[in-house]
Amino acid sequence: MELLEDFANIIKPLLQLDPLNFCGTYSSHILLGELQGYRALEIDFDTVYRLVYRIYEKPSPRCIVILSFGEHDPAYEKAKQRKKK
Repeated sequence: MELLEDFANIIKPLLQLDPLNFCGTYSSHILLGELQGYRALEIDFDTVYRLVYRIYEKPSPRCIVILSFGEHDPAYEKAKQRKKK
């Protein structure tokens, strides 16, 4: 429950404001391979989670699509499955 509150109150606003750098609060990186063009946000909350997302600047306004959220490996596997659909 606390993780959901943190997402709603902290992560989501930062994702909307600064989806590349999260105002220096969280670490994100570009993904390669099957998920090229997507990014991963690392969230350390007792367990390390990944939020896999993509930023679309055009058409305006900017749109951020979240592909998956979960523990490291399952988050990437789910993102790959969803991308194929």
